[in-house]
Amino acid sequence: MRRIALMNQKGGVGKTTCAVNLGAALAREGRRVLLIDMDAQANLSLHLDVAVHELEHSIYTLLTGPSSAREATIFDARPGLSVIPSNIDLSGAEIELVGVVGRETVLANALKPLWVEESFEYVLLDCPPSLGLLSLNALTAADEVFIPLQTEYFALQGMARLMEVVELIRERLGKPLEIAGIIPTLYDVRRNLSREVVAEIREYFGTKVFETVIHTNVKLAEAPSHGQTIFEYAAGSRGAEDFHKLALEVQARAD
Repeated sequence: MRRIALMNQKGGVGKTTCAVNLGAALAREGRRVLLIDMDAQANLSLHLDVAVHELEHSIYTLLTGPSSAREATIFDARPGLSVIPSNIDLSGAEIELVGVVGRETVLANALKPLWVEESFEYVLLDCPPSLGLLSLNALTAADEVFIPLQTEYFALQGMARLMEVVELIRERLGKPLEIAGIIPTLYDVRRNLSREVVAEIREYFGTKVFETVIHTNVKLAEAPSHGQTIFEYAAGSRGAEDFHKLALEVQARAD
């Protein structure tokens, strides 16, 4: 099982788009995938057309105790693709967890029974755009970090801080967490800047940067409003092609 946190404290970089559509692409490859929505905005859940205002069980009730991991999971929301959804209730979770002993590992401990019961091959955790307690729980539950990085001028701003947090988790919790992949996103072939930023990212991070880039694509932007993955909404689009290639590359890196 590969447990991957998709993390970037900068918003608007395509993080949720990557989580949903990479998960969907892996499921189309025959993999069993679990998506975990760690953001109170619930964009991942809405992207999959989950009725977030009607949830009895969610990531919030899992973190705060009333729900088990199995109860919180919507199994096969799409063929091969399950999800632990979020809603606005999660916005209060950081305050509620502050006084909990071992608060950084609440999620990891709550998920352990699910790892025993279910044979998921990929778990993708969609983190909020911050380095707070929810992100820390996601990073502690993961073994790898993928960073969607927008191909814009300020792309590398804040990366040092994120790398410091990953190193802190390794040192304090003795956990072999690693930044395993950088995903260039919002790539515009018409702009020299996109090419220049990708070249700079590759120079800095080397082979950690995926060969696949996620191009700016109107179909990718439209799909969430229809509650569909890119493969459901526009299977022939550039966006669908990009995520299919990314899924093949992610799988190949595990071999």
